[in-house]
Amino acid sequence: MRLRSFNKLVFIISILVACGGIIEACREPVNEQARITRKKEADLGKIAALPVSFLSPADNPTTEEKVELGRLLFYDPILSGNKDVSCATCHHPEFGYAESLDLPIGVNGRGLGQNRVFKKPNNIPFTKRNSQSLLNIAFNGIDENGNYVPDKAPMFWDLRASGLEEQALEPIKTLEEMRGFDFAEHEIVPEVVKRLNAIPAYGKIFNSVFPGDKEITAENLAKSLAAFQRSLVSNNSRFDQYMRGDKSALSTREIEGMQLFITSGCARCHNGPMFSDFKPHVLGVAENDKLPFSDSGFQQSYAFRTPTLRNLRRTRPYMHNGKIQTLESVLTFYEDLQGKELANKHLTRQHLDTLAKQLRVEFKHINTIVEFLNTLNDDDYDRRIPDKVPSGLPVGGLIKN
Repeated sequence: MRLRSFNKLVFIISILVACGGIIEACREPVNEQARITRKKEADLGKIAALPVSFLSPADNPTTEEKVELGRLLFYDPILSGNKDVSCATCHHPEFGYAESLDLPIGVNGRGLGQNRVFKKPNNIPFTKRNSQSLLNIAFNGIDENGNYVPDKAPMFWDLRASGLEEQALEPIKTLEEMRGFDFAEHEIVPEVVKRLNAIPAYGKIFNSVFPGDKEITAENLAKSLAAFQRSLVSNNSRFDQYMRGDKSALSTREIEGMQLFITSGCARCHNGPMFSDFKPHVLGVAENDKLPFSDSGFQQSYAFRTPTLRNLRRTRPYMHNGKIQTLESVLTFYEDLQGKELANKHLTRQHLDTLAKQLRVEFKHINTIVEFLNTLNDDDYDRRIPDKVPSGLPVGGLIKN
């Protein structure tokens, strides 16, 4: 009897174990499907609100006094070779600290925005690329989880500089932007520093901001310009408010546009709080005919860094060379990537970025996505322009017709 009971017990246990295996086998595909779904969602990229404050490099902490010095320098054409162009010429607050021209006019120009033209005679070319907005540039390099290192922040369309301190002096050294023909590239920064040291008002302010330094230096010039640019924050758009918990900040259609933006694959590159992965991608945008050469971008690969999508209302036209005028046209361009040949004659579809090939923007969704993109605008940013600059030159350069 005991043997029969034991055998019966073993039989029951075997049945239970088998059933457990069957249950696990049934459960496994469900778990696998959930894993695949999570992976697909992660692959689409994440978007997020901007932080409420920004970080500064350890060797260049932000102070109010440094920001105000940087503001004076930003608007002072003393920094340009011919004393006619300032940083604000191509990064003006009226245009979200960007420019309304496809390719800006720097040296030997007059006027602002659409009214800016070359003076005659002229032997200066257009600037090479469209001016990117300086708004929220403090957050360049921020990833999907909000991590970034200020002094390693990626700069320019071709990533040729890291950090605002390194970026700040590059336009001064560039022929068509600020330098002109009167000075060689290696001469212009020492010349600008010499000019600043000859102006007592600048000497006094620099000494106050950088105590212990007897003279104005190129390093402190860069730090001041960087501090001002870093202060240009607009981080309270309706999108930011929504992501921070105010679910009434966006309409139903705008929320639909946000979902379409993600599911179409746009957030694979335009992700994180700045809507940028800050990486170079090949899209095959048509050349700008104003340039007498082919702009091959990052490492001659025709790749250009993903720009932020914030404040697009004020920063048109779009793409690295300003070739596309409206957001609707930008999205149509991406829709065409699904099958058409690339607009740039130097490239074929095999050169197209892998993530761009995965985009699935549908024409019927374009207007809805644009409505969402407009929620990224925040007009509450610092527009203050100095009444005068220590050099006595026209504030902003020759921006009045």
